[in-house]
Amino acid sequence: MRNRRWRNLPWAGYGVLATLAGIGLAHLAAALTDPAASPVLAVGSTVIDLTPTPMKEWAIRTFGSADKAVLVGSVLAGVLVLAAGAGVLTRRRLAVGSGLLVALVGVAAVAVLGRPEAALLDLLPSAVAAVGATAALRLLARSHRQAAGADGADGGRRTVLLTIGAVAALAAAGGLAGRLVSGLRARPEDVALPTPTDPAPPLPRGLDDQVPGITRFRTPNADFYRVDTRLDVPVIGADDWTLTIDGDVDRKVSLSFDELLAMPMVERDMTLTCVSNSVGGPYVGGARWLGVPLADVLDLAGIGSTRADQILSTDFAGMTISTPLALALDGRDALVAVGMNGEPLPREHGFPVRLVIPGLYGFISATKWLTRLTLTTYDDRQAYWTDRGWATDAPIKISARIDTPKALAELDAGDVVVGGVAWAQTRGGVAGVQVRVDGGPWVDARLGPDGGDDYWRQWFHRWAAEPGSHRIAVRAVAGDGEPQTPVRAEPFPNGASGLHELLVRVS
Repeated sequence: MRNRRWRNLPWAGYGVLATLAGIGLAHLAAALTDPAASPVLAVGSTVIDLTPTPMKEWAIRTFGSADKAVLVGSVLAGVLVLAAGAGVLTRRRLAVGSGLLVALVGVAAVAVLGRPEAALLDLLPSAVAAVGATAALRLLARSHRQAAGADGADGGRRTVLLTIGAVAALAAAGGLAGRLVSGLRARPEDVALPTPTDPAPPLPRGLDDQVPGITRFRTPNADFYRVDTRLDVPVIGADDWTLTIDGDVDRKVSLSFDELLAMPMVERDMTLTCVSNSVGGPYVGGARWLGVPLADVLDLAGIGSTRADQILSTDFAGMTISTPLALALDGRDALVAVGMNGEPLPREHGFPVRLVIPGLYGFISATKWLTRLTLTTYDDRQAYWTDRGWATDAPIKISARIDTPKALAELDAGDVVVGGVAWAQTRGGVAGVQVRVDGGPWVDARLGPDGGDDYWRQWFHRWAAEPGSHRIAVRAVAGDGEPQTPVRAEPFPNGASGLHELLVRVS
């Protein structure tokens, strides 16, 4: 039995290596056509769509921003296990092993075609994967059998090793070339943004250098949270991008990127929050956004007589998000955004165009890679998250977070600075933050500079810490006078609530 296992081991390796070669070539083919058509990503995206909401929330809580890497890795691991089985079957009969690899690619092809805006050309990466993997498996199998029957054992082993090296190089070259091609296509840095006709005032200097450990007042683009259903970072060119406004409008309108840039631009400082953010969680960030007011864009199509109650926004791959029309047009600074912190939108944050609507959680307001705005009703059309039981009206809840000290920190007795951020978008901003230690009275913290009603505020409190274990809590008060609720709620279906509390040890 042991000898049989050892004899199967190289064949399992051949199956894995051949599959990696097919995946690498498919990645290159997808980079040249549509990155979303990559077989592994297509299967992963299908898994996301089929995963129940509680499991998605668990993944976000457990793995944070690494959830996509974990999912892709899990899909890839499953594929490679089956690929190893295909290699073992090849030992007995090449056609059976090759057939299993083709069947695996067939599953990916079905996932590719299942995307809302799939085209026939999107099958090319899957076809390349099938041809590349089966050809590599055939080459490895022939090399092994020739080596087994060769008179010179050393020469046979050398042939096998050279073949393995060549297939491995093919797999690596395909993957690296695909990555390089994707990086060179449609670069955001090649876009020149217009000067805003309505610029935002200079953002005040925050407490970044005064309170160690506090969140930066303006979140750098590279540090801004990312939560979406995309496993890859879409590569979309500004030159061939269009925005369509249709549905219950007076006339259907299609805008090119240059036409959008020619419209009057405004600049606004806004804090965005993800509905998956737990109490005290990291999925919140503040940035300066550049874009055209959403109302101006919709007015191009004429919506004065519309009976619609929602804006159904669609991304480049058919993902839909619904926004209550009344909230989007109630005077808040809803933007069709093209810039972030003085730069074109990064790819991972929606390049070339996205929606940014203050005061609403991202799942009903922050469509990335935007291509369509459809005026319709909730009775007629259901968006992606609505179908999964999430709320249709989800204003961001007043919240405060403790950044420093960290939970379970070991502190020295004496003067301890407790600090963090708080937000109350479209509620008059943050008017106050209070800190409580060990269930005692609430004490007013000192607020950092004010960046506007739609922007978060930093805060800090000096605490005379005494030895022992202590529980620190924080709450915010909005500008309209409403305090943060202490009632605990999970993110599903309309955002988490409750007070952020943590335990520290003072010695």
